[in-house]
Amino acid sequence: MNDAKLITVRDVMKTEFYMIDGTATITEAIRMMKKNKTSILFVDKFHEHDEYGVINAGIIARLVLAKDRAPDRVNVYEINEKPLINAHPDMDIRYCSRLFARYNLMRAPVMEQGKIIGVVSPIQLVLDGLCEITGIC
Repeated sequence: MNDAKLITVRDVMKTEFYMIDGTATITEAIRMMKKNKTSILFVDKFHEHDEYGVINAGIIARLVLAKDRAPDRVNVYEINEKPLINAHPDMDIRYCSRLFARYNLMRAPVMEQGKIIGVVSPIQLVLDGLCEITGIC
């Protein structure tokens, strides 16, 4: 694949993603997820020296539902995961795929100049990127 066309994360990332404030409750997060038909929300920074976080259905299930905590009494910042492993938009998708494999990721924010500009998953890497590289699709 050395002579293969270079496909970058920017070529396959999705630019539609959703942010939530860390002070929102889990109830609000679930409503936002349902409304936008997504299972992942990025948690905005509190200030410029903070880091983005992430919350997803699995985190909510593990840290709220399984522990029988009231979702209207738990704030997003209490259970979000941060800092995030992220991809650069100009990264070769083959290296991005290795990043996903090494850290067992299902999704990663795509960051440029300290801001989230998209999200990438193995689905996009394979169905969009690998199809383009190999010409099989």
